[in-house]
Amino acid sequence: MDALKEKIAKRAAELVKILEISPEETSRLEEDLNAAYTVPEITRETAAGAIDHTILSFNAAESDIIRICQEALDFGFKAVCINPVWIKTAADFRKSKGARFRIATVIDFPLGASTAAAKEAESKQAELDGADEIDVVINIGLIKSGKLKECFDILKNTIKTDIYVKVILETSALSEEEKIDAALIAVFAGADMLKTSTGVNGKAAVEDVRLLRAVAGNRLGVKAAGGIRDKETLVAMMEAGADRIGCSSSVSIMENW
Repeated sequence: MDALKEKIAKRAAELVKILEISPEETSRLEEDLNAAYTVPEITRETAAGAIDHTILSFNAAESDIIRICQEALDFGFKAVCINPVWIKTAADFRKSKGARFRIATVIDFPLGASTAAAKEAESKQAELDGADEIDVVINIGLIKSGKLKECFDILKNTIKTDIYVKVILETSALSEEEKIDAALIAVFAGADMLKTSTGVNGKAAVEDVRLLRAVAGNRLGVKAAGGIRDKETLVAMMEAGADRIGCSSSVSIMENW
């Protein structure tokens, strides 16, 4: 185990006490840390199948949602990632076309500053409306304040759902120690995937993807998002360990592959 993984393992042992969870959680984490992740062959097709085709602008209109759904269908993107108000629109489109792309939406986006009750209500409503996945922004201010148990409790309560959960850590705003804490909190809370950034307040970095993959092992996914606008950047993120890419330049990347 290299120095970074040893650092993560040591911190995990400390965190189980702080978070008041079973020490057995560290055994599962050590299995993840010792897992060897193999980067799949990166082709145009596999890249498209890893993309969350994204539009999260405040002024996105219904026509924009229909457009990205059609593009997801045309290019074979894994998912569309949209604001919660448009989940039903995307679900109706998918059903009408017999499409198979997944519908992802964001929770407490982009600030990660809402209360437990607000985040829980958002996640439950997203599931009721037909979302397959939620991208939840962790409470970044609590991480920065060292209020790790409070952050963990809020996140665990938020993701009490049957749908797939990605936790956005906003890694570019955190120190290495805070990144490790945030990633471990997400794992211990029950995340399915660790995500670098919102793309609004921060961007993906290759070194952060590597850190998240070290924590995730082969059991959890890793999503890179923010600032991925060309083939070279997308490939670099996948080579570093991202198996999902959040991107609004998806069509341009595919057309110029």
